[in-house]
Amino acid sequence: MSRKPILAGNWKMNLDYKAGMSLVQDLGSALVDKDHDPSRAEAVVIPPFTGIRTVQVLVEGDKLPIAWGAQDISAHDDGAYTGEVSGEMLKALNCSYVVVGHSERREYHNETDEVVNAKAKKVIEYGMTPIVCCGEPLEVRKAGKHVEHTVAQITADLAGIDAADVAKLVIAYEPIWAIGTGETATADDAQEVCGALRKAVGDLYDGPTAEAVRIQYGGSVKPGNVVEIMGKPDVDGALVGGASLKAGDFASIVTFYQK
Repeated sequence: MSRKPILAGNWKMNLDYKAGMSLVQDLGSALVDKDHDPSRAEAVVIPPFTGIRTVQVLVEGDKLPIAWGAQDISAHDDGAYTGEVSGEMLKALNCSYVVVGHSERREYHNETDEVVNAKAKKVIEYGMTPIVCCGEPLEVRKAGKHVEHTVAQITADLAGIDAADVAKLVIAYEPIWAIGTGETATADDAQEVCGALRKAVGDLYDGPTAEAVRIQYGGSVKPGNVVEIMGKPDVDGALVGGASLKAGDFASIVTFYQK
């Protein structure tokens, strides 16, 4: 089965709506200049909540080959949950994707696999696609238990989700020790875990589901290393941090297939 690569730029807590608008305009121009073929790879931007509406208006108005999403979602539908953003709100902004379980949410907001699972289900309920993150800290990697650790996370994160929905979602493997540090897991490291995650999905569900699910690698992805990483059979994309804040760099990452 052919899986379209998905290159998603997670802006994290960077760029106000004006700066985000400028970045998306520059990214759209850069993709045109590079003769990007959207059928070969999918470009996605994940701005802060305050920038989503601006991105929506710009992309829809200019018909840019860019999808967009959100960095988080509430596990609740509505009500007295100050500071949270619901699935209905994100769906009204035509978000295609929602990141759940990012390592920074797990660490700084104490999100457990149970919370990540509830949020992933909420994304699906509202007709959007979750990007479900997993990954190991340095001590787990040094102990050689990175595969065991990430497989356990994904097993818990996907609990109770139907095979048909799993086939359509995205898994993002992000070795925590390689996020924003300049350190990068080798392409072989990425393949080892992404391959193990695909096997785990097959064990949990079935072969066709495992073949369909897209698995990203995230952790200091740059124009200089994306081709090697994307060359691995079980890596279907990248969740990009810092490099996604530079239109030229992110456009080069999205058009990796040209190299």
